[in-house]
Amino acid sequence: MGPSVILVTGVSRFIGAHLAARLAADPSIDRVLGVDTVPPPRDLLRGMGRAEFVRADIRNPLIAKVITSAEVDTVVHASLSSSPAASGGRVAMKEMNVIGTMQLLAACQRSPRVRRLVVKSTTAVYGSSPRDPAIFTEAMAPKALPSGGWAKDAFEIEGYVRGFGRRRPDVSVTVLRFANFIGPRVDTSLTRYFALPVVPTVLGYDARMQLLHSEDALAVLEQAARQDLPGVFNVGAPGVLLLSQAIRRAGRVQVSLPSLVVGPVSRFIRGARLVDMTPEQMRFLNFGRVVDTDLLRDTFGFTPRWTTMQAFDDFVHGHNLRPVISPAQVRAVEQGVMATARALL
Repeated sequence: MGPSVILVTGVSRFIGAHLAARLAADPSIDRVLGVDTVPPPRDLLRGMGRAEFVRADIRNPLIAKVITSAEVDTVVHASLSSSPAASGGRVAMKEMNVIGTMQLLAACQRSPRVRRLVVKSTTAVYGSSPRDPAIFTEAMAPKALPSGGWAKDAFEIEGYVRGFGRRRPDVSVTVLRFANFIGPRVDTSLTRYFALPVVPTVLGYDARMQLLHSEDALAVLEQAARQDLPGVFNVGAPGVLLLSQAIRRAGRVQVSLPSLVVGPVSRFIRGARLVDMTPEQMRFLNFGRVVDTDLLRDTFGFTPRWTTMQAFDDFVHGHNLRPVISPAQVRAVEQGVMATARALL
Protein backbone atom coordinates (compact mmCIF):
# COMPACT_ATOMS: atom_id res chain seq x y z
CA MET A 1 0.00 0.00 0.00
CA GLY A 2 1.39 3.39 -1.00
CA PRO A 3 1.75 6.38 1.33
CA SER A 4 -1.10 8.86 1.84
CA VAL A 5 0.45 11.61 3.98
CA ILE A 6 4.24 12.07 3.96
CA LEU A 7 6.28 14.29 6.25
CA VAL A 8 9.77 15.31 5.06
CA THR A 9 12.22 17.01 7.42
CA GLY A 10 14.95 19.41 6.33
CA VAL A 11 13.10 21.11 3.47
CA SER A 12 15.09 24.35 3.75
CA ARG A 13 17.98 22.53 2.03
CA PHE A 14 18.41 21.00 -1.41
CA ILE A 15 17.68 17.33 -0.73
CA GLY A 16 14.64 17.86 1.50
CA ALA A 17 13.04 20.49 -0.74
CA HIS A 18 13.51 18.57 -3.98
CA LEU A 19 12.34 15.32 -2.41
CA ALA A 20 9.16 17.05 -1.19
CA ALA A 21 8.65 18.43 -4.71
CA ARG A 22 9.01 14.97 -6.29
CA LEU A 23 6.55 13.41 -3.88
CA ALA A 24 4.07 16.28 -4.24
CA ALA A 25 4.04 15.77 -8.01
CA ASP A 26 2.45 12.33 -7.48
CA PRO A 27 -1.37 12.67 -7.45
CA SER A 28 -1.73 9.33 -5.63
CA ILE A 29 -0.21 10.95 -2.50
CA ASP A 30 -2.81 13.01 -0.61
CA ARG A 31 -0.50 15.41 1.25
CA VAL A 32 3.19 16.19 1.57
CA LEU A 33 4.33 18.21 4.58
CA GLY A 34 7.77 19.81 4.56
CA VAL A 35 9.16 20.63 8.02
CA ASP A 36 12.07 22.86 8.99
CA THR A 37 13.01 25.57 11.46
CA VAL A 38 13.34 28.19 8.70
CA PRO A 39 11.47 28.56 5.39
CA PRO A 40 13.20 27.28 2.26
CA PRO A 41 14.77 29.88 -0.04
CA ARG A 42 12.22 31.36 -2.42
CA ASP A 43 13.31 29.32 -5.45
CA LEU A 44 13.13 26.04 -3.50
CA LEU A 45 9.76 26.97 -2.01
CA ARG A 46 8.30 27.70 -5.45
CA GLY A 47 9.62 24.38 -6.74
CA MET A 48 7.92 22.40 -3.97
CA GLY A 49 4.56 22.67 -5.74
CA ARG A 50 1.61 21.61 -3.60
CA ALA A 51 3.84 20.43 -0.75
CA GLU A 52 2.93 22.34 2.42
CA PHE A 53 5.68 24.01 4.41
CA VAL A 54 5.30 23.70 8.20
CA ARG A 55 7.64 25.80 10.31
CA ALA A 56 8.48 23.51 13.21
CA ASP A 57 11.52 22.46 15.22
CA ILE A 58 11.89 18.69 15.49
CA ARG A 59 13.76 19.23 18.78
CA ASN A 60 10.46 20.38 20.25
CA PRO A 61 7.98 17.72 21.44
CA LEU A 62 5.28 19.68 19.56
CA ILE A 63 6.43 17.84 16.42
CA ALA A 64 4.25 14.99 17.72
CA LYS A 65 1.19 17.23 17.33
CA VAL A 66 2.10 17.92 13.69
CA ILE A 67 2.40 14.21 12.94
CA THR A 68 -0.79 13.28 14.78
CA SER A 69 -3.03 16.10 13.54
CA ALA A 70 -1.99 15.60 9.89
CA GLU A 71 -2.39 11.80 10.20
CA VAL A 72 1.09 11.25 8.79
CA ASP A 73 1.77 7.64 7.77
CA THR A 74 5.27 8.05 6.28
CA VAL A 75 8.18 10.07 7.71
CA VAL A 76 11.34 10.81 5.73
CA HIS A 77 14.02 12.19 8.04
CA ALA A 78 16.31 14.09 5.65
CA SER A 79 17.41 16.96 7.88
CA LEU A 80 20.64 15.48 9.26
CA SER A 81 23.35 18.11 8.77
CA SER A 82 27.07 17.63 8.16
CA SER A 83 28.02 21.32 8.20
CA PRO A 84 28.57 23.11 11.54
CA ALA A 85 28.74 26.50 9.81
CA ALA A 86 25.37 26.03 8.11
CA SER A 87 23.83 24.81 11.38
CA GLY A 88 24.99 27.68 13.55
CA GLY A 89 27.93 25.87 15.13
CA ARG A 90 28.81 22.37 16.28
CA VAL A 91 26.60 22.50 19.41
CA ALA A 92 23.51 23.54 17.45
CA MET A 93 24.29 20.95 14.78
CA LYS A 94 24.50 18.13 17.34
CA GLU A 95 21.28 19.25 19.01
CA MET A 96 19.42 19.27 15.70
CA ASN A 97 20.90 15.98 14.55
CA VAL A 98 20.72 13.90 17.73
CA ILE A 99 18.15 15.56 20.00
CA GLY A 100 15.95 16.37 17.00
CA THR A 101 16.02 12.75 15.84
CA MET A 102 15.18 11.49 19.34
CA GLN A 103 12.13 13.77 19.54
CA LEU A 104 11.05 12.80 16.02
CA LEU A 105 11.32 9.09 16.84
CA ALA A 106 9.36 9.61 20.05
CA ALA A 107 6.62 11.35 18.07
CA CYS A 108 6.54 8.51 15.53
CA GLN A 109 6.41 5.93 18.31
CA ARG A 110 3.33 7.57 19.83
CA SER A 111 1.48 7.84 16.53
CA PRO A 112 -0.46 4.70 15.56
CA ARG A 113 -0.77 6.02 12.00
CA VAL A 114 2.95 5.99 11.19
CA ARG A 115 3.86 2.83 9.34
CA ARG A 116 7.01 3.81 7.40
CA LEU A 117 10.19 5.62 8.48
CA VAL A 118 13.06 6.51 6.16
CA VAL A 119 16.29 7.91 7.62
CA LYS A 120 18.99 9.64 5.56
CA SER A 121 22.27 8.52 7.11
CA THR A 122 25.83 8.44 5.79
CA THR A 123 28.66 6.05 5.01
CA ALA A 124 30.70 8.19 7.42
CA VAL A 125 29.40 5.85 10.18
CA TYR A 126 32.14 3.44 8.99
CA GLY A 127 34.76 6.06 9.81
CA SER A 128 38.00 6.60 7.89
CA SER A 129 41.24 5.06 9.06
CA PRO A 130 44.37 3.38 7.65
CA ARG A 131 43.04 0.03 8.94
CA ASP A 132 39.82 0.13 6.90
CA PRO A 133 38.96 -2.76 4.56
CA ALA A 134 38.92 -2.17 0.82
CA ILE A 135 35.10 -2.26 0.82
CA PHE A 136 32.59 -1.89 3.68
CA THR A 137 29.42 -3.97 3.71
CA GLU A 138 26.35 -3.08 5.76
CA ALA A 139 27.20 -5.79 8.30
CA MET A 140 30.66 -4.39 9.06
CA ALA A 141 31.50 -2.18 12.03
CA PRO A 142 34.00 0.70 11.78
CA LYS A 143 37.62 -0.11 12.54
CA ALA A 144 37.79 3.10 14.54
CA LEU A 145 34.60 4.60 15.97
CA PRO A 146 33.89 8.14 14.76
CA SER A 147 35.31 10.48 17.40
CA GLY A 148 33.15 13.51 16.70
CA GLY A 149 31.20 15.64 14.28
CA TRP A 150 28.67 14.47 11.72
CA ALA A 151 29.99 10.90 11.66
CA LYS A 152 29.52 10.46 15.41
CA ASP A 153 26.05 12.02 15.23
CA ALA A 154 25.02 9.59 12.50
CA PHE A 155 26.43 6.63 14.45
CA GLU A 156 24.38 7.61 17.52
CA ILE A 157 21.27 8.29 15.43
CA GLU A 158 21.37 4.84 13.87
CA GLY A 159 21.46 3.36 17.37
CA TYR A 160 18.30 5.28 18.31
CA VAL A 161 16.64 4.18 15.07
CA ARG A 162 17.38 0.53 15.83
CA GLY A 163 15.79 1.01 19.25
CA PHE A 164 12.72 2.53 17.63
CA GLY A 165 12.48 -0.46 15.29
CA ARG A 166 12.44 -2.84 18.26
CA ARG A 167 9.71 -0.85 20.02
CA ARG A 168 7.60 -0.47 16.87
CA PRO A 169 8.09 -3.67 14.83
CA ASP A 170 4.96 -2.77 12.84
CA VAL A 171 6.79 0.20 11.26
CA SER A 172 8.91 -0.40 8.15
CA VAL A 173 12.28 1.27 8.89
CA THR A 174 14.75 2.07 6.12
CA VAL A 175 18.22 3.48 6.84
CA LEU A 176 20.10 4.80 3.82
CA ARG A 177 23.85 5.27 4.24
CA PHE A 178 24.74 7.73 1.50
CA ALA A 179 28.17 8.31 0.01
CA ASN A 180 29.21 11.94 -0.47
CA PHE A 181 26.90 13.85 -2.80
CA ILE A 182 28.21 15.46 -5.97
CA GLY A 183 26.52 17.08 -8.94
CA PRO A 184 25.82 20.36 -10.70
CA ARG A 185 23.03 21.46 -8.35
CA VAL A 186 24.41 20.71 -4.88
CA ASP A 187 26.60 22.98 -2.77
CA THR A 188 28.59 21.01 -0.19
CA SER A 189 31.97 21.26 1.49
CA LEU A 190 33.25 18.69 -1.01
CA THR A 191 32.07 20.62 -4.09
CA ARG A 192 33.59 23.81 -2.64
CA TYR A 193 36.83 21.97 -1.96
CA PHE A 194 37.15 20.86 -5.59
CA ALA A 195 36.24 24.37 -6.78
CA LEU A 196 39.29 25.87 -5.03
CA PRO A 197 41.86 26.96 -7.65
CA VAL A 198 44.62 25.40 -5.54
CA VAL A 199 43.52 22.22 -3.73
CA PRO A 200 45.52 21.26 -0.62
CA THR A 201 46.10 17.57 0.05
CA VAL A 202 48.15 15.65 2.61
CA LEU A 203 51.55 14.52 1.42
CA GLY A 204 51.71 10.75 0.99
CA TYR A 205 47.93 10.14 0.79
CA ASP A 206 45.70 9.62 -2.24
CA ALA A 207 42.23 8.66 -1.02
CA ARG A 208 39.87 6.37 -2.91
CA MET A 209 36.55 8.16 -3.19
CA GLN A 210 33.12 6.78 -3.97
CA LEU A 211 30.55 9.48 -4.73
CA LEU A 212 26.84 9.69 -5.54
CA HIS A 213 25.05 12.01 -7.95
CA SER A 214 22.48 14.15 -6.11
CA GLU A 215 19.76 13.12 -8.57
CA ASP A 216 20.39 9.46 -7.76
CA ALA A 217 20.17 10.32 -4.05
CA LEU A 218 16.75 11.91 -4.60
CA ALA A 219 15.57 8.90 -6.59
CA VAL A 220 16.61 6.50 -3.80
CA LEU A 221 14.84 8.56 -1.13
CA GLU A 222 11.71 8.79 -3.27
CA GLN A 223 11.64 5.03 -3.81
CA ALA A 224 12.14 4.39 -0.09
CA ALA A 225 9.25 6.74 0.75
CA ARG A 226 6.90 5.00 -1.68
CA GLN A 227 7.70 1.35 -0.94
CA ASP A 228 8.19 -0.86 2.10
CA LEU A 229 11.92 -1.60 1.85
CA PRO A 230 13.07 -2.20 5.42
CA GLY A 231 16.74 -2.56 6.22
CA VAL A 232 20.07 -0.77 6.09
CA PHE A 233 21.46 0.02 2.65
CA ASN A 234 24.72 1.50 1.44
CA VAL A 235 24.01 4.01 -1.33
CA GLY A 236 26.92 4.87 -3.61
CA ALA A 237 27.68 5.01 -7.31
CA PRO A 238 29.67 2.31 -9.09
CA GLY A 239 33.37 2.94 -9.50
CA VAL A 240 36.06 4.80 -7.57
CA LEU A 241 38.07 7.98 -8.14
CA LEU A 242 41.44 8.69 -6.56
CA LEU A 243 41.63 12.14 -5.00
CA SER A 244 44.45 13.10 -7.35
CA GLN A 245 42.40 11.99 -10.38
CA ALA A 246 39.43 14.06 -9.24
CA ILE A 247 41.60 17.17 -8.83
CA ARG A 248 43.00 16.72 -12.34
CA ARG A 249 39.54 16.16 -13.84
CA ALA A 250 38.39 19.40 -12.19
CA GLY A 251 41.34 21.25 -13.71
CA ARG A 252 42.63 22.28 -10.29
CA VAL A 253 46.21 22.57 -9.05
CA GLN A 254 47.10 20.06 -6.34
CA VAL A 255 49.43 21.14 -3.55
CA SER A 256 50.58 18.34 -1.24
CA LEU A 257 51.33 19.56 2.28
CA PRO A 258 53.10 17.84 5.18
CA SER A 259 50.62 16.58 7.75
CA LEU A 260 51.93 19.04 10.37
CA VAL A 261 50.65 22.05 8.43
CA VAL A 262 47.32 20.56 7.31
CA GLY A 263 45.56 21.60 10.54
CA PRO A 264 46.53 25.29 10.33
CA VAL A 265 45.74 25.38 6.59
CA SER A 266 42.30 23.80 7.06
CA ARG A 267 41.55 26.25 9.90
CA PHE A 268 42.54 29.13 7.64
CA ILE A 269 40.25 27.81 4.86
CA ARG A 270 37.35 27.51 7.33
CA GLY A 271 38.05 30.92 8.79
CA ALA A 272 38.08 32.51 5.35
CA ARG A 273 34.67 30.85 4.72
CA LEU A 274 36.03 29.13 1.62
CA VAL A 275 35.25 25.55 2.70
CA ASP A 276 33.72 24.28 5.96
CA MET A 277 36.17 21.38 6.10
CA THR A 278 35.65 19.43 9.34
CA PRO A 279 38.18 16.98 10.86
CA GLU A 280 36.14 13.92 9.81
CA GLN A 281 36.03 15.23 6.24
CA MET A 282 39.80 15.68 6.31
CA ARG A 283 40.17 12.04 7.40
CA PHE A 284 37.98 11.03 4.47
CA LEU A 285 40.27 12.97 2.12
CA ASN A 286 43.26 11.16 3.65
CA PHE A 287 42.02 7.57 3.74
CA GLY A 288 38.89 7.55 1.56
CA ARG A 289 35.99 5.13 1.87
CA VAL A 290 34.33 2.63 -0.49
CA VAL A 291 31.17 0.64 0.28
CA ASP A 292 29.52 -2.44 -1.18
CA THR A 293 26.18 -1.70 -2.89
CA ASP A 294 24.98 -5.22 -3.72
CA LEU A 295 22.02 -4.89 -1.32
CA LEU A 296 21.03 -1.60 -2.94
CA ARG A 297 20.88 -3.28 -6.33
CA ASP A 298 19.59 -6.75 -5.45
CA THR A 299 17.28 -6.14 -2.47
CA PHE A 300 16.33 -2.48 -2.65
CA GLY A 301 16.07 -2.66 -6.44
CA PHE A 302 17.98 0.47 -7.43
CA THR A 303 20.91 1.00 -9.77
CA PRO A 304 22.41 4.51 -9.95
CA ARG A 305 22.27 6.24 -13.34
CA TRP A 306 25.69 7.85 -12.89
CA THR A 307 28.98 6.19 -12.00
CA THR A 308 31.30 7.97 -9.58
CA MET A 309 33.35 9.33 -12.49
CA GLN A 310 30.28 10.42 -14.48
CA ALA A 311 28.79 12.14 -11.43
CA PHE A 312 32.04 14.00 -10.81
CA ASP A 313 32.32 15.05 -14.46
CA ASP A 314 28.73 16.31 -14.36
CA PHE A 315 29.66 18.43 -11.34
CA VAL A 316 32.67 19.86 -13.18
CA HIS A 317 30.59 20.64 -16.27
CA GLY A 318 27.65 22.03 -14.30
CA HIS A 319 29.84 24.37 -12.26
CA ASN A 320 31.75 25.40 -15.38
CA LEU A 321 35.10 24.66 -13.77
CA ARG A 322 37.86 25.61 -16.18
CA PRO A 323 41.46 24.48 -15.83
CA VAL A 324 43.56 26.81 -13.70
CA ILE A 325 46.47 25.93 -15.98
CA SER A 326 45.46 25.40 -19.60
CA PRO A 327 46.40 22.18 -21.44
CA ALA A 328 48.50 24.31 -23.81
CA GLN A 329 50.57 25.58 -20.88
CA VAL A 330 51.00 22.04 -19.55
CA ARG A 331 52.16 20.82 -22.98
CA ALA A 332 54.57 23.75 -23.26
CA VAL A 333 56.13 22.91 -19.88
CA GLU A 334 56.35 19.21 -20.81
CA GLN A 335 58.03 20.04 -24.12
CA GLY A 336 60.48 22.34 -22.35
CA VAL A 337 61.37 19.65 -19.82
CA MET A 338 61.85 17.06 -22.59
CA ALA A 339 64.01 19.44 -24.64
CA THR A 340 66.18 20.15 -21.57
CA ALA A 341 66.51 16.44 -20.83
CA ARG A 342 67.55 15.69 -24.42
CA ALA A 343 70.15 18.47 -24.33
CA LEU A 344 71.67 16.99 -21.19
CA LEU A 345 71.98 13.51 -22.67
